[in-house]
Amino acid sequence: MTEIILASKSKVREKILKKNGIRCLVMPSSVDEDPIKKSLINEGATPEIISKNLAELKANKVSQKNYDNLVLGADSVIDLNGELISKPENRIDAFSILKKLNGKKHSLISSVCISKNGTMIWNYTDKAYLTMKNFSDKELKEYLDKISDEALYAYNVYQIEGEGRKLFKEINGDENTVMGLPIINIKDYIGNIK
Repeated sequence: MTEIILASKSKVREKILKKNGIRCLVMPSSVDEDPIKKSLINEGATPEIISKNLAELKANKVSQKNYDNLVLGADSVIDLNGELISKPENRIDAFSILKKLNGKKHSLISSVCISKNGTMIWNYTDKAYLTMKNFSDKELKEYLDKISDEALYAYNVYQIEGEGRKLFKEINGDENTVMGLPIINIKDYIGNIK
């Protein structure tokens, strides 16, 4: 069984790795994402580039302190017609994000990076396309009332592995990507470095 360091506190990412026979030691990177996102947006970076850069930064930061270990960094963002939608800061923010996505198609981008000795040695980005059903404000508020604060701030406004599945009329793409970890590609890469 392969072992890597996961530079994320995401319980869902940890679960996906374990389910796929990859043991992991969890060491969150504690990267302050907001100033990095703002800087990249000001430079005209696409949501995909922002996701890739954050995954690499997280992996490299933890990798610098854990030489000779493989470190996996990951980042997921929502792209609504070129607009980056980040995790909500509070419940009012979460409601406005859901209203923005309401009845529309958007993409969820998940980037992963594996670093060793402080340097990226592999990365991959995958996209899934989701079409949200139309909901009234009342229905969106009722949905949010069912989501714990921990889940809301950790996984964005929806979790397809739970209540969030009911929000969508269509999901095209790998569900592991939607949950934040394109595991098939990670397994392929790790399998090839042995």
